[in-house]
Amino acid sequence: MITNDAVIFGLLCGVLGFVFWTSGLGGFWRVFYGYVPALLLCYFMPSLFNSFGLIDVSGSGIYGVVSRYLLPASLIFLTLSVDFKAIGSLGSKAIIMFLAGSFGVVAGGPLALLLVSWVYPLWVLPVGGTPLWQGLSTIAGSWIGGGANQTAMREIFGVNADLFATMVAVDVLISNLWLALLLFCASHSQRIDRWFGADLGVIEGVKARLLVKHSVCVNPSLSQMMVMLGVVMGLVGLAHFLADVLAPFVSLNYPFLKKFSLGSTFFWVIVLSTTFGLLLSFSRSAQQMEGLGASKLGNIFLYLLIATIGMQMDVRSIFSHIHFFVIGFVWIIFHALVLVLVGKLIKSPFFFFAVGSQANIGGAVSAPIVASAFDPSLAPVGVLLAILGYGLGTYGAYVCALLMRVVVP
Repeated sequence: MITNDAVIFGLLCGVLGFVFWTSGLGGFWRVFYGYVPALLLCYFMPSLFNSFGLIDVSGSGIYGVVSRYLLPASLIFLTLSVDFKAIGSLGSKAIIMFLAGSFGVVAGGPLALLLVSWVYPLWVLPVGGTPLWQGLSTIAGSWIGGGANQTAMREIFGVNADLFATMVAVDVLISNLWLALLLFCASHSQRIDRWFGADLGVIEGVKARLLVKHSVCVNPSLSQMMVMLGVVMGLVGLAHFLADVLAPFVSLNYPFLKKFSLGSTFFWVIVLSTTFGLLLSFSRSAQQMEGLGASKLGNIFLYLLIATIGMQMDVRSIFSHIHFFVIGFVWIIFHALVLVLVGKLIKSPFFFFAVGSQANIGGAVSAPIVASAFDPSLAPVGVLLAILGYGLGTYGAYVCALLMRVVVP
């Protein structure tokens, strides 16, 4: 049993390197990753080390360092590339359908919990002393934003590792099935558009207006990398400084707000970091940072966090909570119903339905895939909407969690 943090961290980095190396290979590995998402392996391969007793993380300090320093930095790196002008150029229907998808996730969580609690109350009981709504809040973070928002919810509400492992499995399984369904429907979009009564000319208008200025990727110098890292980590430090002031102030003067996590230092770190990233996106410096690889650094930090979360999991706990998948399926149905109603009401092309949904549920990795299924030139629409989800994910998931808490305390 390994207890040395340096060895454990080396194992985690080795796992990430192996996953990303093999995911870029062809042959067997291409087929394998067509069925098993790389993200899932980044969670569950480290969990095998813990589940079979190879490592002992009970006294490890790795997770504390990564979650407190790298997660806030990841949120800033991923949100500073939000281009609100480019998003506005997509037209109102694209934004409306994306926001409808986000609303479907926020409202669908508590509605799914409420419905399941009526049918079978035992399915919504606390798990290992942790209220179920806290675990489901991590799915809300993933389904509106992405992995960083998901882990932020996990930290804010203190979800234990075993419950989080199950929620990751629910998230991955259902989101991938939903992606497959959207891709199938994309091949029959003309029939769906006729039912929606959609004006397909708006799609051509989007193609004409979509003048997205991609930052030119360059080979950054050491000086540029250090400045970028200094700005982001400086903001992380500022977020911690302000959180150390705000959390005690709220706890002392407004103790009733602690039930909304406003007395948590980490809550303020996450919210402030996300806000700093969004504010930074309005500056030209942010565009330069994206060109220097800001989102890549953000994803590196995020995957390190994913691996450290995985090392705390016991995969055997998943099989004792199959009913969580039922809750997840009901949840995604509510999300779909909201999109259908709004799409029919505004006569939206199915393209906006599919991409707006996947930008929420799947994020920046799979949303362009869905967009490209309609037309390769439309792939940037999926990227833009998914990036917007990074900014909204923490806020939307937090509201969803509070609503689920009201429904099932």
